[in-house]
Amino acid sequence: MSRLLFYIYSYFRNRNYIVMLVATSFVALLVFLNYTNNWETQIDNSLFLTRWIFWFGLTALAFLVPHVLSAFLLNRPLLGQPLFWLMLMLAPLLFSFRMALPSFDYLSPVSGHNLFWNHVLYWPILAILMLVMLVLTWLLFGRPRPFFGLRTSQETWKIYGWMLVFMLPMIAWASTQADFLAYYPKLNSVERFLSKESSTWLHRVVYEMAYGTDFFSVELFFRGFLVLAFIRWAGEDAILPMACFYCTIHFGKPMAECISSFFGGLLLGAVSYHTRSIYGGLTVHLGIAWMMEIGGYIGRVYFLN
Repeated sequence: MSRLLFYIYSYFRNRNYIVMLVATSFVALLVFLNYTNNWETQIDNSLFLTRWIFWFGLTALAFLVPHVLSAFLLNRPLLGQPLFWLMLMLAPLLFSFRMALPSFDYLSPVSGHNLFWNHVLYWPILAILMLVMLVLTWLLFGRPRPFFGLRTSQETWKIYGWMLVFMLPMIAWASTQADFLAYYPKLNSVERFLSKESSTWLHRVVYEMAYGTDFFSVELFFRGFLVLAFIRWAGEDAILPMACFYCTIHFGKPMAECISSFFGGLLLGAVSYHTRSIYGGLTVHLGIAWMMEIGGYIGRVYFLN
C-alpha cells in the first residue's frame, strides 16, 4: 500500500498545476457536452466512416490538447520532433477505428444466439486486431525500445489487491443504483433474447471471459502504448493526456463511471509508468470489471424485483 501511495505522491508532486487544471476542465467540458447531447447515442447507428470520423475527432481533441498544452507551458522542444506528432495523430486514429467497427451478423440461425455469439467473438477479435496494430506500430516506430508494457514486473501484487479492496464499497453502492443496473451486467442486453434452456451458467462464463479480453486490448493501448511509448517525449506528463483520452471512450456508460475513469486512468497510468508493465493495471481493470458484473447480477435480484 505504501508503494501505491508513493506512486500517487510522486505523480502529483512534480506536476504543473496549470496544465492539470486546464486539461481536467477541458475533459470535464467534453463529459458535460456529451451527457447533455448524447453524442454517442446519435452516432451509434451511423455508417462506419461517420463513426470513425466522429470518434477520431473526439479522442484526438482529448489527447492532443493536454499534450500540446503541456509541451507549450513546459517549453518542450517538440516542434522539431516529427515522430512525436505522427504518433500523436496515429493513436486516436487507431483506437477510433477499433471503436467504429461494427459487430458481426448471422452467426447463428437463432436470433438470440446470433446476438450472443456476436458479442462473444467480437471482443477477442478486437483484442487481436489491437495487438496486431500495436505490434506493427512498434516494428515501424518503436524499436529498439521494449514492446509496450508486455513484460513481467518485480512489483508486489499486494498493491493491486488493495486497489480492488478500495473499489469494493463503491461498486457495492453503485450496484443499488438504477442507472448502473440498466447497464450491468452487460450480459443482460443479450440474455433476454435467449431461451431459458439456452441461458445457462456456461453461457454466462463464456460471455464474461470474452468480455475480459476487451480489457487486455484497452490496457495494452492506454497504459502500454499511450504511456510507455510517449514517455520518451513527455516523461511522466504522458499520463494526463492518456487519462483524458481514456475518459472519452466511456461516453455512453453511467456518468459516474465515466468521471471515475479519468481518475482511474491517472492511477493506473502512474502504476504502469513506475513498473513499466501493464499486468498490474490489467489485473485491477479486470477485477473491477468483473466485480461490476457480479454487482449487476446481485443488484438485479435484490433491487429491481
